[in-house]
Amino acid sequence: MSLSPIPPSARGENGAGRGRSPLRNRRSSPAPAPLHFAARSTDVDTPQRLAELFYLQKQIQSQTPMVIVLEDGEKVEGCIEWYDRNTLKVRGKAKTLVFKSAIKYMYKLGDVGQ
Repeated sequence: MSLSPIPPSARGENGAGRGRSPLRNRRSSPAPAPLHFAARSTDVDTPQRLAELFYLQKQIQSQTPMVIVLEDGEKVEGCIEWYDRNTLKVRGKAKTLVFKSAIKYMYKLGDVGQ
């Protein structure tokens, strides 16, 4: 088994690169800043957040029929099954996952004229 030297033109201008990928020669850059969405609050237990959680839990327990009006004017009717920080699951004609950031407002189905 004989080894032949690698000509300088194959090594690159700086002489490095014997089998190394160009990605290994890059300097490590700092991690990008985390993204914060508009619907996400930095304060976890603000009074407004606690009121929202209480209201949603009450509607889930009583299985209240709700109308959820989205930012684009579309209406989603049904009972709220569960929620998390960013979404609501609504059971109506079909099960629908709604982003909280897309909700304009919501009301109980019987409260239209009151």
